[in-house]
Amino acid sequence: MVTGGDDLTVRKLSMAKARPRLPEWFRTRLPTGDLQKKFNETKSTVTDNMLHTVCQEARCPNIHECWAAKDATFMVAGQECTRGCRFCAVGTIKRPPPLDDDEPTNLADAISTMGLNHAVITVVNRDDLSDSGASHYRKCLEAVRATSSEVTLELLCSDLAGDHQALAQLLDGLELEVFAHNVECVPRLDSLVRDSRASFKQSIGILVEAKRLRPDILTKSSLMVGLGETDEEIIAALQLLREADVDLVTIGQYLAPSPNHLAVDRFPEPSKYDEWSIEIERMGFLGWACGPLVRSSYRAGDLLAKASARLRTDKE
Repeated sequence: MVTGGDDLTVRKLSMAKARPRLPEWFRTRLPTGDLQKKFNETKSTVTDNMLHTVCQEARCPNIHECWAAKDATFMVAGQECTRGCRFCAVGTIKRPPPLDDDEPTNLADAISTMGLNHAVITVVNRDDLSDSGASHYRKCLEAVRATSSEVTLELLCSDLAGDHQALAQLLDGLELEVFAHNVECVPRLDSLVRDSRASFKQSIGILVEAKRLRPDILTKSSLMVGLGETDEEIIAALQLLREADVDLVTIGQYLAPSPNHLAVDRFPEPSKYDEWSIEIERMGFLGWACGPLVRSSYRAGDLLAKASARLRTDKE
């Protein structure tokens, strides 16, 4: 039996295993000059109007860079998810509270007040709803468009439980620049990383159908590394995304939100992300962001702008 000080030592060792020390390249640069001014403007607007963003609540390491670029991410449909993926910090609940009818208006007011160039609207899974929340997501996006016509919009959507009819009702005539849905990990790790109701196959199906329904909208997905995958599996997953006609992709390092979450398996060095970027370009994606600190919404507006410019060049 382990007691007293020995017990404390065991607990510290256990936490160290679950949360290994970050490599030296996990550093962010604070903006300077005009970028610092823009970041401060966004921060002041958020503080003065008591607004809430995923950027702050998730303690995103890229908040300075994105806010300086006038990008921000918001989460709708509640603060808790009906699923329990082992990588995610969002809380799990079987029966969430009812949707907030005022949320579309409040979201639109927040984005208008912040003076954003690009807004990402992300969601929690709502398996408790017949349409998985699709109609509510649409109301939120329509409200934002009505008050901020110049803002480019990106929906980081759930898999809608694989319901293609709900997806069609969501996207029909919707003014949207990017439809994103994250596959999260390579197919082999689905059962380890994601909730049993999610799968790479189901996620790919949603992305394929979104492109079929709205070929005018760019599709986007994201992979995390450090979950137990191999480099070969990353390349294979990227190829599956490209075959699904996904336009934009991001790859970033998984970091365990707590010792109770899935432990980090590895920390690929920055040079590995450079190799993946070369492979992504070779495959024909329109845009990508790869790096240890990259998250699915990292510099989303800039990624969209570069992809749109590339599309225009290809057409000329």
